[in-house]
Amino acid sequence: MDTLDLLYGVVIVVFFAMIISVGVYSRKNTKDVSSFVLGGRKVGPWLTAFSFGATYFSAVIFIGYAGKFGWDFGVSALWIGLGNAFVGSLAAWVVLGKRCRIMTKTLNTNTMPDFFGKRYNSKALRIAAALIIFIFMIPYSASVFNGLSYLFTSALRLNRISYGYEICIVVMSLLAATYVILGGYMSTAINDFIQGLIMIVGITMTILCVLNYNGGMMSSMEKLSQIPAANGSSFQGVYASLFGPEPLNLLGVVILTSLGTWGLPQMVQKFYSIKDDKSVHTATIVSTVFAVIIAGGSYFMGGFGRIFVQHDATKGALNMDTIVPQMLDMAVPKILVAILVVLVLSASMSTLTSLVLTSSSTITLDVLADNVIKDMNEKKKVSIIRLLLAFFVLVSMMLAIYSYRSNDMYITKLMSISWGAMAGSFLAPFLYGLFWKGVTKAAVWASFISGVGITVSHLILSNGALFGHSFKFPTGLPINLASPINAGAFAMLFGIVLVPIVSWISPKLDKKVIDRAFADMPEDVISPKLDKTGVDKSAVDEK
Repeated sequence: MDTLDLLYGVVIVVFFAMIISVGVYSRKNTKDVSSFVLGGRKVGPWLTAFSFGATYFSAVIFIGYAGKFGWDFGVSALWIGLGNAFVGSLAAWVVLGKRCRIMTKTLNTNTMPDFFGKRYNSKALRIAAALIIFIFMIPYSASVFNGLSYLFTSALRLNRISYGYEICIVVMSLLAATYVILGGYMSTAINDFIQGLIMIVGITMTILCVLNYNGGMMSSMEKLSQIPAANGSSFQGVYASLFGPEPLNLLGVVILTSLGTWGLPQMVQKFYSIKDDKSVHTATIVSTVFAVIIAGGSYFMGGFGRIFVQHDATKGALNMDTIVPQMLDMAVPKILVAILVVLVLSASMSTLTSLVLTSSSTITLDVLADNVIKDMNEKKKVSIIRLLLAFFVLVSMMLAIYSYRSNDMYITKLMSISWGAMAGSFLAPFLYGLFWKGVTKAAVWASFISGVGITVSHLILSNGALFGHSFKFPTGLPINLASPINAGAFAMLFGIVLVPIVSWISPKLDKKVIDRAFADMPEDVISPKLDKTGVDKSAVDEK
């Protein structure tokens, strides 16, 4: 073992000791379900904002997405980061933050499925939402493991030993499960704050190293502009241009990764836990600045991938998940790699713990409690959540190892499946449900079915099968129909159009159910008086 290996080991051990200590410290505040899942709804703005950002951005963005989309779009991938900051963070807090906190507190809901169950007075919707979350959280969690392990095996040279990748995944799984099982939501929130600070330092250092390796900003841009377009286009300097070689496909990525946060349970749950309206305002600003630094910095850095990685197409497809590790191996001085490893470790741990906590609490509270196990007390609920946490980590770990061994599912594909199904199902009925009294049960069901249906159908078709016959998406179009990213973006936008249409033609909810949900809400809700044909009678009366 050389000096660098010893340094890496010390830094990582100190990091692990820190996060486990926070878990032990937070354990005393996890006596009931509300404190374990939401921190008792008393979490301050800075902890909430950093938790939101650290959950949003993991090794998936830093390793998978930054490498993949930096390669595809060049420096125009920066638009993805800006979309994440101003749509995925700023607009999400402004539009959803306050109303979500008020309505979920009024309805006394701890999870997103619980919100659907009480907002639309349907136990079946609650169970269906919980199952969607549990199933489609797994590929997202696996993508986090993959992103983390690709960097670890490269930076820490674990590829020198047999099963180094698998060992890395198992160790990460045990540590993540340990501190969230100990301290619940408060443990993740405190650790997210600490890890968020590490991420800011790490990404700043990384960008400077990447640019400096090629002689600075202008020199790096000049070298990037000399690389010809992959599709044979005569457009010179396409990877250094404002909108890159594929603007429509770039837009699909912006939509999925930015608007998607509005319908993801692990993101929305941050709004549940914040303590008051003043905290919402502070958290909005902090989370937006955090997103600009982390997301903007990651995609900007990834845009220079083609300068570092040379690929010969005759030797097969390039593994996009290895682009950023190769960049960092070349550009970052070995003495600083420990900081970089802790950066990705921090980003991954924060996301992973939010995913497993959301998934396990959802299954316990929305499926098992009162349905499978009757008269479940608070202590028993917390115990089952902890048990399911371990199960969820185990399944995700196995999928990550399988995807690595099969070399079939890249990080971007795994995450797109997860985001497409969940955000495609939940975004529209959740958003409309906070503002519009006219949303119906049928509309929510339609959104659930379309979100999962579009994602699963596209996954089947992208593997080349259609009712036993070979199938291929058309090529040569300005937008890539085979992309799971674009399929996920379409699922979300389709739901936004579908929900009001179905609501206008389907039976309305009971007035008592609606009034209970909006009892403490501001008066700026949409409450049309619709007849059976869908005509707004209030508008006619005013005329």
